[in-house]
Amino acid sequence: MTTVWGLHNDESSLNLLEGGFVSIGWDEVGDLALIGPDRDALKIAIASAYPLAKPGAVPVWAGVLLRFGFEMAVGDIVVAPQKSDSTVSLGRITGASEYFPAVPIHRHRRTVEWIETGIARAEFSQKALYEIGSALTLFRVKTHAHEFLSRMTPGIVDGDGSPSTDVPSSVDEAVEWAEEEPNADKIDRFTRDFVAKTLYANLSHEEFEHFVADVLRGLGYRARLTQYSNDGGVDVIAHRDPLGLEPPLLKVQCKHSLGKPASSDVQQLIGALSHGELGLFVTLGTYSKDAVALERNRHDLRLVNGEDLVDMVLQVYPSLPQIWKAKLPLTRIYVVDSGAIN
Repeated sequence: MTTVWGLHNDESSLNLLEGGFVSIGWDEVGDLALIGPDRDALKIAIASAYPLAKPGAVPVWAGVLLRFGFEMAVGDIVVAPQKSDSTVSLGRITGASEYFPAVPIHRHRRTVEWIETGIARAEFSQKALYEIGSALTLFRVKTHAHEFLSRMTPGIVDGDGSPSTDVPSSVDEAVEWAEEEPNADKIDRFTRDFVAKTLYANLSHEEFEHFVADVLRGLGYRARLTQYSNDGGVDVIAHRDPLGLEPPLLKVQCKHSLGKPASSDVQQLIGALSHGELGLFVTLGTYSKDAVALERNRHDLRLVNGEDLVDMVLQVYPSLPQIWKAKLPLTRIYVVDSGAIN
């Protein structure tokens, strides 16, 4: 049966997709192959390598290392949420766990064949996204594994099409609790996914332009929409001064899509800029490599992806018009800091 794993890795210095691997930390524990699939031995090794670790964390860390080193298997599927751009990548494990003592960080690694990368989170159900928001670095995807398997190459799912959902006996209660534990990061991610999915599913392209204009107003800009039928690639014009006469003038193009705008889309906006004007491209998805390269080479261009836009929405939410608050009902709450109770 196909086992689906979720793995969180937010180390910005590592390019897992281009490198073709997944990795975890706890480098000071050393080569897992020398310790073996022994939970007690792993706990001892962790306690020795990290003497300041909270007692409650040791069995959880041991469970993660046990899974990565010995329970993951060649052919298993890995779901890797990318926090930096709010996307999800899917791959197949192709190698056993290896320890690389010469690399500076995340020395426990497995090779992966990435099947599909950069999938917008809004393409998955909210329940599936909540499941992969586990607090653990490495965890089994059980209830909604079929959503991720359905994106893979046909033939991935074994037998009757149902993924394996059995939990091995080596997974103790501490790890199970950590998988299901409510936590601030998980709730924050749930909220961000809700905002992105709502903006995509419940707004038309024209409404999206009005929404972006209101977000800019919340950030302190004066904003107005251009003529909808003949905007030349510019949907919103924004400025700081009341009359809109003083530079810089901000020209905004809005893309109500989960896809990746091509460099030609961004070039259209650049072509609409006059001397001293700035360009802002806003989408709910991410950007192609060519589009990102254009931004890096221009001081007058900023690309805003879906995750950036959600950041802005959460920042200005109190000042948004009621029409948008009705579509995006949010409230402030306090949650337990899970790091304080381990």
